[in-house]
Amino acid sequence: MVKEKPNSTRIYDEEGFRRRAACICVKSELEKEVLLVTSSRRPDHWIIPGGGIEPEEEPSVTAIREVLEEAGVCGKLGRCLGVFENSERKHRTEVFVLVVTEELPEWEDAKNMGRKRKWFTVEDALEQLSLHKPVQLAYLQSLLTCRNDKVT
Repeated sequence: MVKEKPNSTRIYDEEGFRRRAACICVKSELEKEVLLVTSSRRPDHWIIPGGGIEPEEEPSVTAIREVLEEAGVCGKLGRCLGVFENSERKHRTEVFVLVVTEELPEWEDAKNMGRKRKWFTVEDALEQLSLHKPVQLAYLQSLLTCRNDKVT
């Protein structure tokens, strides 16, 4: 199912959930620091960058596009952490890990809406997301689970 919105087309799966993609942006392969951005709706809240999948777009491409637009970063796309469901807002988000290799001095959402980005330790990011974004908190907890699995 497809639904139009100004400047974008919303894509829905067969169960009526909006399809989205996001990236947990990490500073290095060690995955000890993650990049969060301020919310467009609540500039005092920090979130994981992500957004809606466009028609004919692969989720991985969406994830890369969204972090460039929202966080002004580029990098190397890594593993997929899974698909996370937000029943309240009827979203399903495919979440990837991206190792940041470049931070642009200026980017689209910083210019258009004053969005900010900031590096957090994983622990501090968990704390930020636990306040307002329980589904995104699950993304980050999944990163930790996968990271711990790699170490053991």
